[in-house]
Formats: sequence, structure tokens, C-alpha cells
Amino acid sequence: MDFKLSEEDIELKEMARELAEKKIYPIALEMDEKEETPLALIKECAELGYFGFTVPEEYGGLGMSTTCFMGALEEICAASAGFGIMISVHNSLTCEILKIFGSEELKKKYLPQMATGEKIGAYCITEPNAGTDVGSLVTAATDKGDSWVINGTKSYVTNAMFAGIFIVFAKTHPEEGQKGISCFIVDADSDGITLGKAERKCGIKASDTRQVIFDNVSIPKENLIGEEKNGFKMALTILNSGRIGVSFQAIGIAKSALKEALSYSKVRKQFNRTISEFQAIQFKLADMATKLDAGILLAYRAAYLKDSGQPFHREASMSKLTCSEMVNYVCNEAVQIHGGYGYIKEYPVERYFRDARVTELYEGTSEAQRMVISRDILKE
Repeated sequence: MDFKLSEEDIELKEMARELAEKKIYPIALEMDEKEETPLALIKECAELGYFGFTVPEEYGGLGMSTTCFMGALEEICAASAGFGIMISVHNSLTCEILKIFGSEELKKKYLPQMATGEKIGAYCITEPNAGTDVGSLVTAATDKGDSWVINGTKSYVTNAMFAGIFIVFAKTHPEEGQKGISCFIVDADSDGITLGKAERKCGIKASDTRQVIFDNVSIPKENLIGEEKNGFKMALTILNSGRIGVSFQAIGIAKSALKEALSYSKVRKQFNRTISEFQAIQFKLADMATKLDAGILLAYRAAYLKDSGQPFHREASMSKLTCSEMVNYVCNEAVQIHGGYGYIKEYPVERYFRDARVTELYEGTSEAQRMVISRDILKE
């Protein structure tokens, strides 16, 4: 496997870094405190093509590889993980499921608008009583002959307030459990859709997260994505892409936390010496850097396998598990190196510490990743 980035990959990664440093990082704390993302920032990223990173050029996207997209995503998340997850969910989940499973008619209808950011996507699968156990979801889609009618409530929907379309998983055959799940694309302006209040989160506060309620929402029959009753398999397939996205989100956060810890250790003095001169701090920095590099390698392996058309579900879970646990370790140590200052909002590591926590929860908990990995290796 060759993880070497192409010149184009490097160029786009550097462009994303420049954008992050000049436009995102300066307002990251304000976004966190206000718990919102400025529309101007969304518009600027849309103009750069970031909402169509992996959408094929024939549908108006940039047509970039997963590896290229993830390099750019890492840089954005290094400045604001809350904003980065908007880009990640839109590309890795909503555009991806249409690209892989959507009919040609659905692709032509929706992908061009999604690629330009005119319609931002939101992914609706989790419910109040259905998280890791996707098969227990109760949202239903009833066949009305020339249409589908959807009823149910979805929880923790990222991008809900900004969404132009919702990707909705619902049971068309409830008696068949997880085998009776199908997937639909729903226009956000459809009658019967209500948004819940914004969730007050520990971290990634710039990201909009809320419930979406579907009350007798009627959609065209052709808005079924893929085959009927194939929703569960589709969800698992797409979540693998999302897990790579979370891996690079974690890498971005960890890189910033390590950078802050290194910088602080070189200027903070105790006992007439900078704390970077103490072996206890040196060993923390060494462990942080080593775990970060291990996560980077696993993440790029997963992206490479996806780009080359090889199976990558185990590697995506290994990457997500390792990177999410790594970023929590790195951010915890970064706060520890800062001492009491690390607990103060004026220091970025406080925000990174909070942002890191969710990476072990969404796109499948760490426990779920271990289930995927262990089941796969036990088949050998």
C-alpha cells in the first residue's frame, strides 16, 4: 500500500490549511461560545467546492479521492471540529449514499445541488431508542401506491437546521426487523417536517444537532434509495466511510492539541526551568506524538483501501477506534501539561478536550468498533 500523497492531494490539503488558519481558527472560540456556524463561512467553503469534494465531476463535484478529501478535512477539523463535522457528514454520508446506491435520476436531481452547497445533507438514522441497535428503529415508511408516507422521530441529526435534504432510514416491513429497513431521500421543505430544539452539547458546539420529526411526510415513490429492504446493509456500508471521516477529525483535533502542548511546554517555567526540560513532560509529549502517528497510518490505510476498491470495513473500524481513543488521550495530556490553565477557556486545549470526547460515540461507539473487528478476525 502506497500512502504517498499526490501533488494535487498536497495542494488541496495546503489550501484547506490556509483557509483554516485565516478564516476558521480566528473565530473558532466564538463559534464554540455562540454554538453556531456563520453562514458566511459555509458559503465560502461551498464556493471552494468543499461540499462536493468526492462528488463526481459529471454531477458538478470536484471528484476527488477519499484520501484527498480526508487530508483537507483534517485541516478544517484542526481549527474547528464542530464545523468540520458538517463537511464530513455531508460528503461522507449523504453524498456518498446517493453516489453509491442512488438511481441515475436521483443523482442528477440532487447531487449537483449538494455539490455546490445549495442543499446541505443530513443523515437520519439514530432514534431515541435506537442507537447501536439500528434494527430497533421504529420510524416507518408506508407504501401509498404512488408515494411513501414517513412517520417517526430521528435524534442527534447533524446539520438539521441547515439541511436541504434528509437521508432517512425507515422500516417498510416492520415485521422483518433490521431486514425490513429501507432508505429514502426527503426534501427538507416537505410538509410535515418539524425540527426539535438545538441540543446543548459538551463539545463540537459549532455543529447544529437536533431531533427531526416526520409527521405524515409524503415523498415521491422514486425517492427510495437503492432497493427496498436494503437499508440496513446500505447504512453499514456508508458508516464505514463516516468512520474514516471521524478518524481524520480526531487527527485534526489531536494535532492542534499536541501543537499547543509543545508550544506551552517551551515557555512555561517552573523551578527556574521550562517544563519541556522535565522528563515527565518529555515522555508525555513522546507518547502523544507516537499515538498520533499510529492513528494517522491506520486512517490513511483505510482511505487508501477505499480508494483502491478493496474491502475496508475492518480497517475503517480499526482506524476509528484507534484515532478516537488516541485523540482523547492526547487532549487529556495536553490539558495536564497546561496544568490549571488547561481548564480555562482562553486556552484552546480546553475546547479540544471537549471536542474529542464525541469521537468515541458517533459513527459507532468504541464498543461497536470492537464488535466489528472481533467478528471479522474470528471468521479467519
